[in-house]
Amino acid sequence: MEGLLWPLVGERVASWRASVSPDVVAVVEVPLLFEAGMEAVFDATIAVISDEETRSARAAARGHAAVEERAARQLTQQEKADKADFVVRNDGSLEELKQTLSQVLAKLDRA
Repeated sequence: MEGLLWPLVGERVASWRASVSPDVVAVVEVPLLFEAGMEAVFDATIAVISDEETRSARAAARGHAAVEERAARQLTQQEKADKADFVVRNDGSLEELKQTLSQVLAKLDRA
Protein backbone atom coordinates (compact mmCIF):
# COMPACT_ATOMS: atom_id res chain seq x y z
CA MET A 1 0.00 0.00 0.00
CA GLU A 2 2.83 2.41 0.83
CA GLY A 3 4.25 1.81 -2.64
CA LEU A 4 1.02 3.11 -4.12
CA LEU A 5 0.49 5.92 -1.63
CA TRP A 6 3.94 7.57 -1.46
CA PRO A 7 4.16 8.49 -5.16
CA LEU A 8 0.74 10.16 -4.90
CA VAL A 9 1.79 12.03 -1.79
CA GLY A 10 5.01 13.11 -3.50
CA GLU A 11 3.09 14.42 -6.51
CA ARG A 12 0.69 16.34 -4.29
CA VAL A 13 3.51 17.90 -2.27
CA ALA A 14 5.40 18.89 -5.44
CA SER A 15 2.27 20.49 -6.88
CA TRP A 16 1.60 22.41 -3.67
CA ARG A 17 5.22 23.58 -3.36
CA ALA A 18 5.13 24.89 -6.92
CA SER A 19 2.17 27.07 -5.96
CA VAL A 20 3.88 28.60 -2.90
CA SER A 21 5.79 31.86 -3.25
CA PRO A 22 9.56 31.34 -3.10
CA ASP A 23 9.70 34.23 -0.62
CA VAL A 24 8.11 32.25 2.21
CA VAL A 25 9.13 29.24 4.24
CA ALA A 26 6.80 26.39 3.33
CA VAL A 27 6.46 23.53 5.81
CA VAL A 28 5.42 20.00 4.93
CA GLU A 29 4.84 17.47 7.69
CA VAL A 30 6.04 14.05 6.59
CA PRO A 31 5.80 11.52 9.44
CA LEU A 32 8.03 8.93 7.72
CA LEU A 33 10.25 11.34 5.79
CA PHE A 34 13.54 9.55 6.27
CA GLU A 35 12.03 6.06 6.10
CA ALA A 36 10.53 6.96 2.71
CA GLY A 37 13.82 8.47 1.50
CA MET A 38 12.12 11.79 0.71
CA GLU A 39 14.52 14.10 2.56
CA ALA A 40 16.35 15.12 -0.63
CA VAL A 41 13.14 16.67 -1.96
CA PHE A 42 13.30 19.43 0.67
CA ASP A 43 15.71 22.30 1.25
CA ALA A 44 15.93 21.53 4.97
CA THR A 45 14.58 18.96 7.39
CA ILE A 46 13.47 19.24 11.00
CA ALA A 47 13.23 16.19 13.24
CA VAL A 48 10.83 16.72 16.14
CA ILE A 49 11.85 14.10 18.67
CA SER A 50 11.19 13.07 22.24
CA ASP A 51 12.24 10.24 24.48
CA GLU A 52 10.66 6.85 23.83
CA GLU A 53 8.68 6.83 27.08
CA THR A 54 7.04 10.16 26.22
CA ARG A 55 6.33 9.05 22.65
CA SER A 56 4.73 5.81 23.81
CA ALA A 57 2.60 7.54 26.43
CA ARG A 58 1.38 10.15 23.93
CA ALA A 59 0.58 7.53 21.29
CA ALA A 60 -1.29 5.40 23.81
CA ALA A 61 -3.25 8.45 24.99
CA ARG A 62 -4.36 9.01 21.37
CA GLY A 63 -5.57 5.41 21.18
CA HIS A 64 -2.79 4.03 18.99
CA ALA A 65 -2.45 0.30 19.41
CA ALA A 66 0.74 -1.70 18.93
CA VAL A 67 2.99 1.28 19.67
CA GLU A 68 6.15 -0.82 20.06
CA GLU A 69 5.43 -2.75 16.86
CA ARG A 70 4.97 0.47 14.91
CA ALA A 71 8.12 2.01 16.41
CA ALA A 72 10.12 -1.07 15.38
CA ARG A 73 9.36 -0.29 11.71
CA GLN A 74 10.60 3.29 12.05
CA LEU A 75 14.02 4.82 12.49
CA THR A 76 14.97 5.56 16.06
CA GLN A 77 14.70 9.10 17.34
CA GLN A 78 18.50 9.34 17.30
CA GLU A 79 18.71 8.14 13.70
CA LYS A 80 16.17 10.79 12.67
CA ALA A 81 18.09 13.45 14.60
CA ASP A 82 21.32 12.41 12.89
CA LYS A 83 19.74 12.76 9.44
CA ALA A 84 17.92 16.06 10.07
CA ASP A 85 19.25 19.56 9.48
CA PHE A 86 17.52 20.79 12.64
CA VAL A 87 16.45 18.89 15.74
CA VAL A 88 13.64 20.03 18.03
CA ARG A 89 13.00 18.31 21.35
CA ASN A 90 9.34 17.76 22.18
CA ASP A 91 9.52 16.62 25.79
CA GLY A 92 7.85 19.68 27.28
CA SER A 93 4.67 21.64 26.79
CA LEU A 94 2.96 22.52 23.54
CA GLU A 95 3.91 26.16 24.13
CA GLU A 96 7.60 25.22 24.45
CA LEU A 97 7.37 23.24 21.21
CA LYS A 98 5.75 26.16 19.38
CA GLN A 99 8.44 28.54 20.64
CA THR A 100 11.31 26.28 19.59
CA LEU A 101 9.80 25.58 16.16
CA SER A 102 9.26 29.32 15.67
CA GLN A 103 12.97 29.87 16.31
CA VAL A 104 13.93 27.24 13.74
CA LEU A 105 11.51 28.67 11.18
CA ALA A 106 12.97 32.14 11.76
CA LYS A 107 16.44 30.75 10.97
CA LEU A 108 15.12 29.17 7.78
CA ASP A 109 13.40 32.41 6.80
CA ARG A 110 16.72 34.26 7.05
CA ALA A 111 18.59 31.64 5.03
